[in-house]
Amino acid sequence: ECPLCLLPQPPEAFPSLASCSHRSCWACLQQYLSLAVSESRVPVSCPHCPAALQPSDVHRLLPEPALRDKYEEFLLRRLLVADPGTRWCPAPDCSYAVFAHGCAECPRLICGREGCGTEFCYHCRQPWHPDGPCAPVPPTPSLATPTAQLAQPEELAHGEALAQAEAEDIKVCPRCSAFIMKINDGSCNRMNCTVCGCLFCWLCLQEISDVHFLSPSGCTFWGKRPWSRSRRILWQLGMVLGAPMVISLAAGVAVPVITIGIPIYMGRKVLAGGSASRRSSLSGCQQCLSVTSSVLLSLFVSPIITALTVGVGVPLVLTYVYGTVVLSLCR
Repeated sequence: ECPLCLLPQPPEAFPSLASCSHRSCWACLQQYLSLAVSESRVPVSCPHCPAALQPSDVHRLLPEPALRDKYEEFLLRRLLVADPGTRWCPAPDCSYAVFAHGCAECPRLICGREGCGTEFCYHCRQPWHPDGPCAPVPPTPSLATPTAQLAQPEELAHGEALAQAEAEDIKVCPRCSAFIMKINDGSCNRMNCTVCGCLFCWLCLQEISDVHFLSPSGCTFWGKRPWSRSRRILWQLGMVLGAPMVISLAAGVAVPVITIGIPIYMGRKVLAGGSASRRSSLSGCQQCLSVTSSVLLSLFVSPIITALTVGVGVPLVLTYVYGTVVLSLCR
């Protein structure tokens, strides 16, 4: 039975994968790969685990030559995006890569694609400007069209309002400048670029680590905008002043819960564990001995676990509150 479509299939309908041992039928894998490549989610992971599928398997499973070409293009683009010396032609509908290693002193680049020949700057990646400094790159892409200049003032104002509303939902990847669209509904702000794999924050557009939303930066997992400076400072002051009381309360609750809860859990687990036939084969004394031994063993282990939890957790929280938070307040 295929774990994706839940239909019975003959053994030859389940292709083997070089990346992992999971199996799915041909039809489900082809549909899954077609959708992933169409959405530029390359490299493609196994539908059952995070292992990346090998290109040979993807080529074997993709049904259409156009999808195979697109898959190769996305793989190549991701490789080039990771190269700091690669620049992309800014001409519309070009997306040609130029290898520009050692061009910082002579920043005039020329697109090598046949029929293009666009000249652009190595530093700002904008059209070539021989008589002026590099213009700052706007943080969000412009959604204006050439026909907007011919519109009436009322139509132009309405068009700018619509463009501004749309621009709130479309931003640029901080690493590869690819366009990223997100529904502006306050959902998760942890974004992952499908072109270069960059993990960034939707609010501040900075590359982030897993602790970014725990830092006192004002960015939150959910929400449409970062916290204001006054709200952020009040929250940080509350953390600094209330940390000892909260940590003491948490430790006071955790110590008895872990110390007493582990023996109770182990006793119930041993008592309920095993098959019915095995439990029926044991006498009442054997069952009592098994439960008692597991509870006594957990009574020796639970203080160690409690000490490790409190001994490691409390210093980490104190270091974060009186290190990271205090430094942020002093800035």
